[in-house]
Amino acid sequence: MARSISDIQAALLTQVQNDPVLGPQLTSTSRVALWRLWCYVIAVCQWTLENLYDIFVALVNSIVANMKPHTLQWYRNKALAFQFGYPLVTDSDTYDNTGLSDDQIAASQVITYAAVIETILNNRRVLRVKVATMINGDLGPVPADQLAAFTAYMEAIKDAGVSLQITTANPDGLKLSVDFYYDPLILNSTGGRNDGTDTQPTQSAIDTFLKNLPFNGIFSINQLDNAIQAVQGYKDLRINYALAQYGALPYTSVNVMYIPDAGYLRILNPATDLTLNFIPYSE
Repeated sequence: MARSISDIQAALLTQVQNDPVLGPQLTSTSRVALWRLWCYVIAVCQWTLENLYDIFVALVNSIVANMKPHTLQWYRNKALAFQFGYPLVTDSDTYDNTGLSDDQIAASQVITYAAVIETILNNRRVLRVKVATMINGDLGPVPADQLAAFTAYMEAIKDAGVSLQITTANPDGLKLSVDFYYDPLILNSTGGRNDGTDTQPTQSAIDTFLKNLPFNGIFSINQLDNAIQAVQGYKDLRINYALAQYGALPYTSVNVMYIPDAGYLRILNPATDLTLNFIPYSE
């Protein structure tokens, strides 16, 4: 942004007065002193250049905004930038956050995670925007009122002719059965540590692994295997089965990898969906 003439002139005067050669020579404080008038002339020239530069940047940004096709990453970034309860600047895809604190801005950005993929819906190519928010420390579906506002926001900023499918959902379900061979010196028959510091280290490792997966990332059987192996007291394991489902569909086997339809994956009912058989290991 262009500085004012007075700001530029003040900066020039300060530089001249601090210069070891010019400072001792140019000491007049008169407003019409020749050296001060030259500073004013240079300040006007610099002010003109800065204004011309601002006009140039605005023109280039306008051309880019109107001509550059937006990428999937652009749509994702815009989804994360949504602010619930605030209007867009007229004819733009941005917000005016003047006067808002960082905490207020952060609180309004209710879309915690987003992913955008191209898909086919009713024989038409559309952009599917998957979103989720934080609920009680974990991911969850975006509430209806926030989702309605977010949908209106995305429709307002999208490229003309682009069809969007905006979805938010409960996590995909995961069922696991694992034979875990443990070191009896470290773990007991229920999987807890003998020193009493953790009663469910293996379950915690699985939960942490699922929560740390990238949103809309790949759930890999091999990576899950590696996460379980990191449990202290591990000796060997066998994953008997891994089943996943979303919506009202039945559970199906996951042999190698799985991308959750909701964007994230959880064991919905640990009491029935997670079977850990703890088996003491002997040489």
